[in-house]
Amino acid sequence: MNARELEAQDSKQQSWRRNNDNPSLQEVHKSVPVKQTGSFFRRLLAFIGPGYLVAVGYMDPGNWATSIAGGASYGYTLLSVILISNLMAILLQSLAAKLGIVSGRDLAQACRDHFSKPVSVALWVLCELAIVACDLAEVIGSAIALNLLFNIPLIYGVCITAFDVLLILLLQNKGFRYIESFVIALIATITVCFGVEIILSKPEIGGVLTGFLPSSEIVYNPDMLYIALGILGATVMPHNLYLHSSIVQTRNYDDTSEGKRSAIKYATIDSTVALMLALFVNAAILILSAAVFHSSGHKNVAEIQDAYHLLDPLVGSGAAAILFGIALLASGQNSTLTGTLAGQIVMEGFLNIRIKPWLRRLITRMIAIIPAVIVTLMYGEKGTGDLLILSQVILSLQLSFAVVPLVMFTSDKKKMGEFVNKPWIKWLAWFVTALIVVLNAYLLWSTLF
Repeated sequence: MNARELEAQDSKQQSWRRNNDNPSLQEVHKSVPVKQTGSFFRRLLAFIGPGYLVAVGYMDPGNWATSIAGGASYGYTLLSVILISNLMAILLQSLAAKLGIVSGRDLAQACRDHFSKPVSVALWVLCELAIVACDLAEVIGSAIALNLLFNIPLIYGVCITAFDVLLILLLQNKGFRYIESFVIALIATITVCFGVEIILSKPEIGGVLTGFLPSSEIVYNPDMLYIALGILGATVMPHNLYLHSSIVQTRNYDDTSEGKRSAIKYATIDSTVALMLALFVNAAILILSAAVFHSSGHKNVAEIQDAYHLLDPLVGSGAAAILFGIALLASGQNSTLTGTLAGQIVMEGFLNIRIKPWLRRLITRMIAIIPAVIVTLMYGEKGTGDLLILSQVILSLQLSFAVVPLVMFTSDKKKMGEFVNKPWIKWLAWFVTALIVVLNAYLLWSTLF
């Protein structure tokens, strides 16, 4: 490291109030080797993985209901909303990766360092609520999938999901690459399932292409606008920003300007490609719903269970519903893994305490399962559907409290040095942030009142 880099590093350290003595996810920090030389693709290969863990949050069961309702009610029109949401996600996730690589802190640690203790504690509580809400969506989604595929009662399905903690512990003990490989395998399963579903449903290609172009009708039609806001609100997950800023640090890149610049480039490519895959899955859900339900006059389909039961008779293939159920189960289990890591990152980052991952996961899982069990026992399928919507409202409420600090930190030259956001990225990020804040506030108000 030359004198200029040492001076820049000292200046950056002074902009943070504390030295970062505890690396994020210490047990896997810098555990994945990175080749400093070789071809572009060999170096990129070392960084492939974190983006797919992040992409999981963009195709979790909580997103399915809004996409199904949007496709059934309005055909392909809302595909443009999914595309815009995904572009916003790509920008924000790239900023999260850059924060982690440059500062050596995850977003939770950065918040703890920058804000006062009361503010940090408040942010931690809000983030914990979001993670529990996300876990609730995973529990319900997995339980619905088990019910649809194997006719397991919802209450038993909810309880079965409590034991997936054993799988997580097994993967964590083997190494971080095993977790990434498992997640990528499940994403591939979801992608293949929906690829086949689209072929079976025979959507109108012209309608699909037109749907990706924004329509003024979305703004003028209040009902369509509400579903559009639901899609926007449920797309960018707050815990993903904390997660991404941490797991990019599992790569053992050089702690120099050149090393960090290279790491940012490859991490951004990784997350962008992964999120484009998430775009395909989310768009496929809406396209399937539009091609099967909207075109046949079933415009009121909004529940996952209804979609499953109607697929076979409308598509004319016994495989349609089975593939749908398999994809839903894979989605729920995938989200479980990322929720585990996000919970650990947030607790350790905000509170600077370490707790055994299995205990942290068990606590989060129980908090999510208890309300799911109570609602399932009292209200059945209708209750779990309402609980799924409530979980997305909670996520929407918390999102602003994650996005604002992220954009603020990455736009601060004292904290980021030469890696500070360029002016056009800075203003674009603040525009996206303002849009998210306004839309989520409106969605929350519309849902509650």
